[in-house]
Amino acid sequence: MSVISVIIVDDHPIVVEGLRSLLQHKPEITILNSFINGKDVLPYLNEHPADVVLLDINLPDISGIELCRQIKQTYPQTKVLALSNHSEHSMIAQMLQSGASGYLLKNAPADELLKAIEEITVKTVFLSSEVQKVLLDAYSNTQDTIPVLTRRELEILKWLADGHTTNAIADKLFISPLTVETHRRNLMQKFEVNNVAALIKKAVDCKIL
Repeated sequence: MSVISVIIVDDHPIVVEGLRSLLQHKPEITILNSFINGKDVLPYLNEHPADVVLLDINLPDISGIELCRQIKQTYPQTKVLALSNHSEHSMIAQMLQSGASGYLLKNAPADELLKAIEEITVKTVFLSSEVQKVLLDAYSNTQDTIPVLTRRELEILKWLADGHTTNAIADKLFISPLTVETHRRNLMQKFEVNNVAALIKKAVDCKIL
């Protein structure tokens, strides 16, 4: 496995030092730099491409949600992993809609952070079990029954919503087109719809997308 290059963006020195202490001794991860202000991140990425940005939502100069959107627009290959104390559904949903590949609460165990960093470099979305519970709890007051989705189904649903074809999704996830089609059919069965457009609409209505 190639070394994963990481940038940390957080305005709390104790958090940055904690992340550095955790990650710097991992041979599969290298920390390129850390930043307090979001405005410094894009120029740095222009000179030093990174695989993963660990991004807090509350920054002194810009919302992490907006910075995530800018990173993905300018450097689409860079993965953004949100690290936040915010467990509200709205925050999680906005980060994912802005292009984040994962969302972890800052109280997540160290091994979950390492797993998230590794997984989002080869997959689409990493949601910790705690974050998934927050999302599911937020849906409990809706009239529709929210289907329980696997992590792979969430990944494929996000790619479908972004307009990617079956073959493109298969290439990105290193699986066969037939497997993608199977997941797509399962998603439509779970949401009780007959086509992808209706699937995406219902997922949006249920606040999954």
